[in-house]
Amino acid sequence: MGKTNKIKKLKFRIKALKAALTTASTHTHAVAPLAPASFPDLPVIDGVRFAAAEAGVKYKGRLDVMLAVCDPGTSIAGVFTRSATRSANVLDCQEKLGSDPAAGAAIIVNSGNSNAFTGRAGAGSVKAISETVSKVTAVPENRVYSASTGVIGEPLPHDRITAKLDELSAALDPASLGLAARAIMTTDTFPKGAMAEVSIDSKPVKIAGIAKGSGMIAPDMATMLVYIFTDAKVEQPVLQDMLGDLTNQTFNNITVDSDTSTSDTLILAATGASGVAVTAETEAFRTGLHDVMLDLAHQVVRDGEGATKFVEVRVTGAANDADARTHAMAIANSPLVKTAVAGEDPNWGRVVMAIGKSGAAADRDLITIHFGDILVAEKGWVAESYREDAGAAYMRQDTLLISVDLGLGSGEAQVWTCDLTHGYIQINADYRS
Repeated sequence: MGKTNKIKKLKFRIKALKAALTTASTHTHAVAPLAPASFPDLPVIDGVRFAAAEAGVKYKGRLDVMLAVCDPGTSIAGVFTRSATRSANVLDCQEKLGSDPAAGAAIIVNSGNSNAFTGRAGAGSVKAISETVSKVTAVPENRVYSASTGVIGEPLPHDRITAKLDELSAALDPASLGLAARAIMTTDTFPKGAMAEVSIDSKPVKIAGIAKGSGMIAPDMATMLVYIFTDAKVEQPVLQDMLGDLTNQTFNNITVDSDTSTSDTLILAATGASGVAVTAETEAFRTGLHDVMLDLAHQVVRDGEGATKFVEVRVTGAANDADARTHAMAIANSPLVKTAVAGEDPNWGRVVMAIGKSGAAADRDLITIHFGDILVAEKGWVAESYREDAGAAYMRQDTLLISVDLGLGSGEAQVWTCDLTHGYIQINADYRS
């Protein structure tokens, strides 16, 4: 290896390690290099109020619990992890979906402890928190949706959360969604928010959402916590169907490390305060909601633990859409592909490897691979026009596109991932310390 390459590799390692630096007292991290320039100016969603507080669930000196209270008439939809070891909170939320919206709803979330794999104690913690939220907010217990995120397998000190509920209730404010975004962070390096405003029958409808997620990110709901609010009036079955469909187009198409969490929760609340009715055929609303969800999904990938590259993997020409997604995920989850991206190495052979191992239909001699606009390989071999220095120059960008055409049919898929760096190892090696 030449001196120039050695210097490049050293600079890369320094960059990755800086991105993963931790502050022991608060367990926060240096802001990811792919972070947005600023947190968006989220609109007030009529019919819902928010508050955040420091409960000291695990760490001191940081917001770690948030409360949202929605007015009567709010429809609630949800999508959750399919993990066989999902948390007590997830199981409780799943049981409560579809309940009567007449009495409003409340959402309570803590970070620092996932309340997962905690046996009967976990269910007891959910019960204690839900009962106290109900008492403080006058929202029926069966309309209290809780979530916990953080370390797995440690009892949740729920008394620290319940002790803060009077304070949270008193602080409820329609303009505090941004504070709520900070309270649900764990290894996230920045709060995540997105918004859209659409016109339906010449009337404005607002949508705003927040998310947390940085590691343990893979499909099968998408491994994160997400809360989206709109002032549209939507019947619960319609809202649920729409959310499920759009989740498959957004959050289920991202991956950081192929690991699915025990605590994934995505809740969508429609307060109806605008008075504007939305049906399954209201395309303007569907488009706005899709855009908010995709924005949040991309932010999660951009905040992937230790990430320095944002990567879109686009597969076309597959036998069907399912095969295209299988190939795309095989590429996006491959440690060899992800480390090559991290090292800025245009190693197209690793893409070929990932296609071959996926189990979906492929023909070596029909595959075409592009890095961005650069034709890299075709007809079972490297393209005659390809030059390694062009590929290497492209890989130095922080936003990349890997395109594969399989030449078999019309199936296609898009997924999004990030690179795998020394920073990911450091963050996860230190996670419980």
